[in-house]
Amino acid sequence: MNPSIDPTAFRQAMRRLAGGVGLITVGSGDDRTGLTATSVTSLSAEPPRLLVCINRNASAWPLLAEYRSFGVNLLDAGQQDLADRFAGRGGEKGPARFSSARWKSLVTGAPLLEGALASFDCTVEEIIERHSHAIVIGRIEAVDLGDWSDPLLYWSGVYRTTRDLPAEPFAVAG
Repeated sequence: MNPSIDPTAFRQAMRRLAGGVGLITVGSGDDRTGLTATSVTSLSAEPPRLLVCINRNASAWPLLAEYRSFGVNLLDAGQQDLADRFAGRGGEKGPARFSSARWKSLVTGAPLLEGALASFDCTVEEIIERHSHAIVIGRIEAVDLGDWSDPLLYWSGVYRTTRDLPAEPFAVAG
């Protein structure tokens, strides 16, 4: 890293980038865990691929390497409690993070959240390890579309929804 870039300033700057909130889920039965992520993005539509960035110190990392499949579950505005649980804010670990929600599997066996805005069932196509994180390219094996509703967003260090945004779009100077 450029020594003139202060890591705190970098984190503060990145908090200005709003992102959707998703749960990355991996494993099965009592051997499952997951994490909350805002670093999920589309890589390509043809073929369907997405990217997730995962801290290699996360509890989900060894299971992802073992199972080579994972779920990406996009959360709606009413699912902040799940985002907190999977972020470890209540102290729950492993399978305890899955309590109080309903789960299913499609193709790979990865846990997918019933009632998510959308869920992606993925196999690992490639892992690129860089610094503290890994860029995981997921080959999408199945998509489950939930009901259309207000997404859960993360911006400036807190959860938000589109209801928090002004009703009128910002005027753009011509």
